[in-house]
Amino acid sequence: QVQLVESGGGLVQAGGSLRLSCAASGRRTFSSYAMGWFRQAPGKERDFVAAIGWSGGTTDYADSVKGRVTISRDNAKNKVYLQMNSLNPEDTAVYYCAADAGYSKLVVGGPDCWGQGTQVTVSS
Repeated sequence: QVQLVESGGGLVQAGGSLRLSCAASGRRTFSSYAMGWFRQAPGKERDFVAAIGWSGGTTDYADSVKGRVTISRDNAKNKVYLQMNSLNPEDTAVYYCAADAGYSKLVVGGPDCWGQGTQVTVSS
């Protein structure tokens, strides 16, 4: 198991930017995990946002954020990041960091490990 702790959420005006961070810890090597971000808006299901492969060479994004969001990772620091630009009120949600040894499993929403989430609120 890996422990995940998100940070960087907050209140931002529409059109602004935020960078979320997720710090991982645990016995297993960080680079053996595919990492991802999901989000859950009030009253809605948790949705996939972005994923990144073990070395960072593979990434995927939800259509709703493509072109505005960039996922990256630093295996030396055991961290994964989500840079979000051109934010709009529809991006308001709790953002969760996730990890799984399997990339496909993570992308379809079934990762084994989740962080506690960080709130992102975008005001209009």
